Amino acid sequence: MTPSLLSQALAFDARAMEKRVGLVLLSTDHSTEADFARLVAGPRIGLFATRVEYANPVTAENLRAMEPRLGAAAALLLPDEPLDAICFSCTSASVAIGDAAVEAAIARAKPGAPVVTPPGAATRAFGRLGARRISLLTPYTVETTAGMAAYFEARGFALASVACLGLEDDREMARIAPASLVEAAVAATHADAEALFVSCTALRSASIAAQVEARIGRPVVTSNQATAWACLGLCGVAPAPGLGAGRLFDLPFEPCFEPGA
Repeated sequence: MTPSLLSQALAFDARAMEKRVGLVLLSTDHSTEADFARLVAGPRIGLFATRVEYANPVTAENLRAMEPRLGAAAALLLPDEPLDAICFSCTSASVAIGDAAVEAAIARAKPGAPVVTPPGAATRAFGRLGARRISLLTPYTVETTAGMAAYFEARGFALASVACLGLEDDREMARIAPASLVEAAVAATHADAEALFVSCTALRSASIAAQVEARIGRPVVTSNQATAWACLGLCGVAPAPGLGAGRLFDLPFEPCFEPGA
């Protein structure tokens, strides 16, 4: 049968989704999309993901090697269409490359879109929580963790304690059982810390932030939780209730977001 062309007039919305969040993920990432699907995606916000080539182990050299590839990856996010936020979902790479360099690389491909990095979002999160003395937990080696500690010290934070799990492969980090993460987070929190940062977008830690807070009695910030909070704020959308993402999700995001501030 020959198809017939309907002459019915069609109405078009300005966008298929009111708000658009782009995700630049590592090729090895197992965790970010699931966290953002739970914490960010909804009737008003669509998620659009691309991946950048990455090879383990997690070393400063391998992390910095992604910088020249960030622009090409970001260019694949809805070409020629604006985004409300773009998240580069790698905490250790953002530290190794530098927030400003990450932002510049992505901005060349998607000018005008605010760029969110996990350490930059965590910095802003601690500002909203009023925490300046923090404990730090990472899944990385001592060497990679030292760079993370230096990042926060350079931004005026006092580190009450710094602990790491000594892993080199982000795929292995993603397989750490949530219950095991809870115990590690509790053990890593110093008595004098005002809050805890659990670094790494590979970790499934956003889902256990509230559990850890109940154990330690202080706020918990995680990489994916902080970037999700920042992206929601840039979209002007309040978090959905009952997500179990910790105290941070009860606080409004400051509209003026400056990566690395």
